[in-house]
Amino acid sequence: MKLREGPSGTPPQALLGHQLSADGVTVAYDGTDVVHDVAITLRPAEVAALVGPNGSGKSTLLRTLARLQQPRSGTLTLDEGTGAGSAQDGSILSARDFARRVALLTQGRPTPSGLTVRDVVEFGRYPYRGRWGRPDPGGAAAVERALRLTGLQELAGRGVDHLSGGQLQRVWLAGCLAQETGVLLLDEPTTYLDLRYQVELLDLIRDLADEHGIAVGVVLHDLDQAAAVADRIALLHQGRIVADGTPEDVLEPRRLTEVYGIRIEVDTDPATGRLRTRAIGRHHARTERHQTTP
Repeated sequence: MKLREGPSGTPPQALLGHQLSADGVTVAYDGTDVVHDVAITLRPAEVAALVGPNGSGKSTLLRTLARLQQPRSGTLTLDEGTGAGSAQDGSILSARDFARRVALLTQGRPTPSGLTVRDVVEFGRYPYRGRWGRPDPGGAAAVERALRLTGLQELAGRGVDHLSGGQLQRVWLAGCLAQETGVLLLDEPTTYLDLRYQVELLDLIRDLADEHGIAVGVVLHDLDQAAAVADRIALLHQGRIVADGTPEDVLEPRRLTEVYGIRIEVDTDPATGRLRTRAIGRHHARTERHQTTP
């Protein structure tokens, strides 16, 4: 999606990066604030990972960025990078216009019955179709590309109700890619995936930012995955962003220990040069004591 061929064989043009920002966002459930005065920006060609303990507000913030959750206060701004005055109030765009700019992969989608993989991926083209079946000239190519990127070409004709959980997760991701948006939001996308496909999906996320200029916001539980894939990490605790910066700045042992309520050590993997974390439980501590006993 970095380069798109124009009509009638005209030279390809670079797609402009999209930037999605939330400022002063507060979100409430049943009258109780669960996200408090949050400011965050998802920038083109950058992966931003949202991490934090269960209940810290990660998924709620992501859903708010996707307009599935209405904030009690704050603003949502979408900038398409077309120059001065290009920023728009993201809350007033039509649902169709917003979906051409921002795609969301949620958790726990139901399994549709009686549809093939290709059928489901084609759902990602809904923002480009009119109410009366308006043609979608770029649809077929976008679907094929999404199938290829997610390794689903050989499964395109298979019924989705015969897929594993990991395969189905890739199908939903392919639908998001078929949407061809400048912003991609993913809520715990490695759930249900085996180790190989976790690694491949994280590689794909990195490619989407590096090669296609997409702004990616991803909720992850695994801190090591966040360190491996993200340019920036936002650490949430009790509905607030307590740190936002590079993995090296945010994944600090004392801060992580305080936020997660368990001792966490951080070092550098000598094989990859990336940060890695280790939570120290009771059995780890016992092993350490035995190792240090003369």
